[in-house]
Amino acid sequence: MQPMQPAQLTLLDPMHHHRENGQLLAHHVVIPSDPGEARRVQEHIEQLLVNAACHDHDLFSIKLALEEALVNAIKHGNQYDRNKKVEVAYSVQGDRFTIHITDEGEGFDPADVPDPTAFENLERPCGRGLMLMNYYMTEVTYNESGNSVLMSKTFRLNGQK
Repeated sequence: MQPMQPAQLTLLDPMHHHRENGQLLAHHVVIPSDPGEARRVQEHIEQLLVNAACHDHDLFSIKLALEEALVNAIKHGNQYDRNKKVEVAYSVQGDRFTIHITDEGEGFDPADVPDPTAFENLERPCGRGLMLMNYYMTEVTYNESGNSVLMSKTFRLNGQK
């Protein structure tokens, strides 16, 4: 059975794509603030990870964190304004997946987001996505203005971290 081909996306910076054994490892796309476009990016990344023989647990972790980060960029950062763009750069390099997502919003301070596990916040809808991103990814960092997140995941080897 042949591996699935990644969904077609308009990739930017073709000179900055890196290949290893013929496999495209680095990608850069800019999409409108549209959940449908975000799903296309997610599908593309999932196919790349499957083709790279990513462990199922790692694939689940990345998919969940990726969805949360893209929703945050579109919903909270760009306020669903289709005229505002979301920039997504990602790569698979050896045992590591890295993704950088930037929106055109004003940003936020992650320290100001209430702890979703605190009793008084259990029924509030805010903060859960950030908590999941931090739990499932190896590293999550934000730029100073809070409109850009860099996440990475180190893959398990033989099912081990």
